[in-house]
Amino acid sequence: MIVGIGTDLVVIDRFEEMLKRRPGLAERLLTEGERALSIESQAARFSAKEALAKALGSPGGMSWLDCEVVKSDDGVPSFATTGTVAARIAALRIGRIHLSISHDGGYATTMVVCEK
Repeated sequence: MIVGIGTDLVVIDRFEEMLKRRPGLAERLLTEGERALSIESQAARFSAKEALAKALGSPGGMSWLDCEVVKSDDGVPSFATTGTVAARIAALRIGRIHLSISHDGGYATTMVVCEK
């Protein structure tokens, strides 16, 4: 049973400019491992977190750092969650989260589907 669906689109240049204008913002949005990636991949991971928040009903109080986009050995993306994000997932009794990420042509886009 689908509990939530979320999508998001990020303009990569705009995301990069936002990070430059606001020192320390990257440290509040992205984990250390995510910050080590290219700007395109950083934008895609931020987009994924936004899409997940939407799929979870956009509750307040969730920390961006309680969610990290990771890849399997095969390159399949998924979320590693802790703290506030993991608590919301547990409260909704979500058993599986599907994640699709793409970035091309100056845009990063994601789709998330949460299932019970």
